[in-house]
Amino acid sequence: MPQPPLVECVIIFNVKVKQLGEFGLIDRLEKMIAAAGVSKAPRLLLGIGDDTAAWQSDGAVQIATVDTMVEGIHFTPDTATWREVGWKSLAINLSDIAAMGGIPKYALIALTLPDTTEVADITDLYKGMIDIAKEYKTAIVGGNISKAPQVSITVTIFGSATGNILRRANAKAGDVIAVTGYAGSAAAGLQMLTKKLKLKAADAKYLHNAFLHPIPRISEGQLLVKSGITCAVDTSDGLLADLRHICEASKAAAKVNVDLVPIHDAVKNNFKKQALELALGGGEDYELLFTGSKDAVNKVKKAAKCPVTVIGEMVKGAAGKIDLVDNRGRPVKIQHAGWTHF
Repeated sequence: MPQPPLVECVIIFNVKVKQLGEFGLIDRLEKMIAAAGVSKAPRLLLGIGDDTAAWQSDGAVQIATVDTMVEGIHFTPDTATWREVGWKSLAINLSDIAAMGGIPKYALIALTLPDTTEVADITDLYKGMIDIAKEYKTAIVGGNISKAPQVSITVTIFGSATGNILRRANAKAGDVIAVTGYAGSAAAGLQMLTKKLKLKAADAKYLHNAFLHPIPRISEGQLLVKSGITCAVDTSDGLLADLRHICEASKAAAKVNVDLVPIHDAVKNNFKKQALELALGGGEDYELLFTGSKDAVNKVKKAAKCPVTVIGEMVKGAAGKIDLVDNRGRPVKIQHAGWTHF
């Protein structure tokens, strides 16, 4: 296969955004997206190029979510590559679609950039977006680019729900509480990266991916709906914080057995006594936390391709109250109960 001319490589890796210009950058990114095959979808009428994207509704309930990642707040160049930031920027939105039991369809990307930003960095950013868009069959159909003092990435994803929508307000006393995957892995990964901890290769790889390469639980969200679950949330703010969202929305209380909370060995072995606090208070795991009858949850456990663990139950009590106990029923207290922006 013929190699691209050397001059093209020089252009890609040395040009600043201000030299290429807004429309030059948009043209480059549009060509990347088209070449990767993530600019089209069966019901898409208009994609990149007009003032809006347009698609034909499929008759299902339409759902949408938006989130922003800001350099220096949500990511830093010394802890994440631009490709990893691209993956994660879409993953966190896809996770919201998963938490509603939906199917992602279309994505809009809005960037703010300093004019000294390397074009190569934005190219890598979009490679990460394209990677995950292809995996989850999500078409990138438009967006916006603006000049600003720092990089921020705002992603809006539209999807549809063909069954019941999973909601935070549908929990009730007597429901069991369950979670997919492991809790605290992303928070441990962030600590590993920021504190430059030297861990065993396998542990380091797992924690690195947990923080920077989260896997949105799209198929699991649809499995919840099919199994009769009606209440779920994704664990973006932390297990306890997100369980409190369910309790407050459902006007109920919860009881959690901390000894049942699933914590990966990479977290247990390297963070010892801190592991439980990371699991309960650390955010950005993007797992699904849900409630339902024992029968419904057992259906999910049997059919899911990832671990599903029952950690407690919903109970009558003050809205938002969460009691933590151990295997012996003794009360447990932790210092940090989850992420808030302010």
